[in-house]
Amino acid sequence: MNSEEPRQGQGWPAPPAHPPAGPANGGHGGYGGGYGGGYGAPAPVVVARTSSHRGAWIGAAATLVAAVIGVVGTYLVSTHNDDDPTPPQAQTPVTSSATPSGAESGSGEDTSVDSSRSPEPTTSHETSTPSASQPSEGPPAKPAGAEYWKGPLVIVYAEDKDLDATPPAESEIRKENDFSVYPFGGHMLQPGDDVKALVWKDSTNKTPSYEDCARDIDTLGTSTATELKTGMVVCAATNDGRLARLTVKELAGLSSDTRAVFDVVVWSH
Repeated sequence: MNSEEPRQGQGWPAPPAHPPAGPANGGHGGYGGGYGGGYGAPAPVVVARTSSHRGAWIGAAATLVAAVIGVVGTYLVSTHNDDDPTPPQAQTPVTSSATPSGAESGSGEDTSVDSSRSPEPTTSHETSTPSASQPSEGPPAKPAGAEYWKGPLVIVYAEDKDLDATPPAESEIRKENDFSVYPFGGHMLQPGDDVKALVWKDSTNKTPSYEDCARDIDTLGTSTATELKTGMVVCAATNDGRLARLTVKELAGLSSDTRAVFDVVVWSH
């Protein structure tokens, strides 16, 4: 190495840390420029705020202003609603079916009937009774022991009689007939199917009542034919369960002309 070569720190300036500044930076271009200008100082670094930061601040300010306007508007609307009176509500007309028009109700207020509405049909669960003008289905039932039918009755041969008919008559249904008369050495009385009869015998000649016939007919009554005599009294129970009393008034005719006349009372059961 040449000993004559200058060294750093022995009167020679140190080389610049940054590239030498050009004429634009006020230097004189490297070492040739002399010491007057020296090395040009580096230009200061200026950090410019980007437009994105500015936009963020503007957006935040706009959001704050909108929130304030919303709060103020809500307060004004609420205050306005509190000052306004509540509008009247439509009242439904009260329909009264119990209080006549013009009558005072218990609350002291008049109740009006809405004539535009048709009255609602009422349903009644009560059983209506027929009026007096309506015909009944049949005669009312009589209590047991009451007279069902009473009167004279003629029974001739081959013409049976149904005592449950009013008046007694021959039924087209054979088993519904109660008594028949036929000749067999005399005038015979023949009970029909399910019919019982007994000849009333009493030493005092008492005419049997409903109670007397009811007492004895079940135990003493039979379906056996009986020879008739004038004045004889017969208690009977018909095939429908009614009690009857037959009193022989007259006997006449022979063979096919055989006939008997009775005074008959039929009681209800």
